[in-house]
Order: sequence, then structure tokens, then C-alpha cells
Amino acid sequence: MAALLADLGRPDVLGSDEEAGAERVFHDYLERDDAVALLVEDDGRVVGFCDVEFRPRLNFVQPQAWIPDLIVSEADRSRGAGAALLKRAEKLAVERNCWSLTLESATWRERAHAFYVREGWTDSAKSFTKILGDFPWPPRPR
Repeated sequence: MAALLADLGRPDVLGSDEEAGAERVFHDYLERDDAVALLVEDDGRVVGFCDVEFRPRLNFVQPQAWIPDLIVSEADRSRGAGAALLKRAEKLAVERNCWSLTLESATWRERAHAFYVREGWTDSAKSFTKILGDFPWPPRPR
């Protein structure tokens, strides 16, 4: 999954000094009650990944579901993995009585934006980021 997340624009930790720390963060993430990680596999190979967090929002009684990451390997796109991940995320959000399901996508990921619209999502917001410290982010288009 680390390779998929790197394709999404996250730091590439495989083979780096940060790999063990990133693995520990992932295992801690799996222990959270307010988050789930979803996978799509093909012949034992992870081809898609999505995580969902269920978070309280001020002035809302129900939680909001948020997808921090959704990625399908380039070679496996347009075969239903992304749609299956979104469908499962939506089902989990409904089961937890969430008032909405939201995600963010980098401005340059136009193919992903078209996919979300086809899946019934609405482009409803802008996202702003302020990098704190010396960190090589946000990613640049590939």
C-alpha cells in the first residue's frame, strides 16, 4: 500500500529510513475505532486502497465520513476497483449514520475528478494547505 500511496503523491517511504515509522503509523491507524482501511486485491496483489475516517463536526449531531486516501494502481484503473471502494465507504458511512461522505483530490488529478462525478459526487469545495516546516509537499503533477 505504501507504493500506491506514493503514486497518490504521498512521500515514497519504501526502502527509506522512514519505512519502519510509516509501517508503525499504518498499524496504529488500523487500531483506531474511528477509521477503517479498505483494500481491493487481485491474485494476492493490492490494486486499490481507501481509508475512511468518521469524525465529529461542530453543529452536527451525526459524524461526517471523510476519505483521506483513495488510489487504484495505474494498470488496474477503469476495472471497477475504485467504484467498489467508494461503494463500500458509502455503506460504512450510512451504517454509522454519517450526514455526509467527503474526500479531497489534488487539482491536477483531472481523471480522478471525472471518475468522482461519474460516481455521483459533487465538486463542492476548495482545499487550502499551509506546509509547516521543510517538507516536500504538495506533490507535483507527474
